[in-house]
Amino acid sequence: MQMDERKKRILRAIVQDYINTAEPVGSRTIAKKFDLGISPATIRNEMADMEEMGLIEQPHTSAGRIPLDAGYRFYVDCLMDQPKITSEEKAVIEQQVTKRIAEIQEVIASTSKLLSELTSLTSIVVSPHKTKSSFNQLHFLPYQPGQAIMVIVKDNGVVENQIVDIGENVTAEELQKITNIFNQKIKGHSLGDVRHSLLHEIYSELTRQRSLIDHALELVSAVFQEQQEDKVYLGGALNMLNQPEFRDVGKIKNLFQVFEEDEQVKKLIVPAAEGLSVTIGGENTLKELQDCSVIAATYQIDGEPVGSIGLIGPTRMDYPKAMAMVDYMTKTLTELLSKRRRI
Repeated sequence: MQMDERKKRILRAIVQDYINTAEPVGSRTIAKKFDLGISPATIRNEMADMEEMGLIEQPHTSAGRIPLDAGYRFYVDCLMDQPKITSEEKAVIEQQVTKRIAEIQEVIASTSKLLSELTSLTSIVVSPHKTKSSFNQLHFLPYQPGQAIMVIVKDNGVVENQIVDIGENVTAEELQKITNIFNQKIKGHSLGDVRHSLLHEIYSELTRQRSLIDHALELVSAVFQEQQEDKVYLGGALNMLNQPEFRDVGKIKNLFQVFEEDEQVKKLIVPAAEGLSVTIGGENTLKELQDCSVIAATYQIDGEPVGSIGLIGPTRMDYPKAMAMVDYMTKTLTELLSKRRRI
């Protein structure tokens, strides 16, 4: 779409003022608030042209204009400032995410809560894909006579643990031997690999501890079969109630019904391409989201996408801030999870 510089400046002013006020923007408002160097009459003429172009509309007679989906799209693609977040917001993200890095699932959950708090929007975070994960490490930690804590660390950073019976006569040295053999054999392998091709090798080297190995494999099996679907963390859903666009009870009810379906929610934040994606209003396939915009990105472990992060809000959202938040959170999680994998 071709637009001259004057129209671009006016459209940018309309979008920014509407984002801040949620009120239709008039020509006099633009002339007073924004130093464009043109009269209200000229602004009105340009607004009329942009209305014909499908970028803005007049919701009712004598009102100002509000952006349409195409206007927001042009703003996001061509007009808005480079997304940035403040150093204070970066510090909050890093502090909250890194303080529980050993507990990956808690980090994912806190990420969702933190994003919604920093943006006043609704956040979605999908946990690392469990179906693709393999073993990284296994440990037995002495607990009390006859018992040990078995700890499984997967390559996506997820840590699982359980108390297991080891028998009264198993020594610390034998536990360490079991740990060493398991780690030599299973690192980088999936559950299927361990259950079939590696099981006999482990048994042959640890014949005395066969009962304990059975316990270990049962736990490993449970860990990999439990919650096969990626877990979805939704934060700040009630933030939608604070948006003027969602004061309609029917509209918010339909939106909340979508939020209750994990499979639907996951589809909302599948980025269309690498990096950050922005889906605006009618570009969403779900009719319940026709008045919303969705910003999404994937976080990775050593270059492999393992989960998604997204923000949902009205089309009248602060795009630069929301995009900057998702981008920075994605990069922070990617760095921390990749580092965790290499520990």
